[in-house]
Amino acid sequence: MKSYTSKSGKDSGVTGYETGRDYIIVAFGDNHYIYSYGSAGKLVVEKMKSLALASAGLSSFIARHNPGYEKKY
Repeated sequence: MKSYTSKSGKDSGVTGYETGRDYIIVAFGDNHYIYSYGSAGKLVVEKMKSLALASAGLSSFIARHNPGYEKKY
């Protein structure tokens, strides 16, 4: 899992992420959420991946759009 630090300098709820071909796992502290093409849609997952890689706006995007997640652990 890669660490996530927002480039904006604001405190982000996201602490880490991991990407795969058709999913992204987002960590909020000890809680991990798997967002997949099947649960959130391809466009949403790809947008989340790009935000994660840019370290910009991932937490805000999730809060604003509330994408469906496949699993929480």
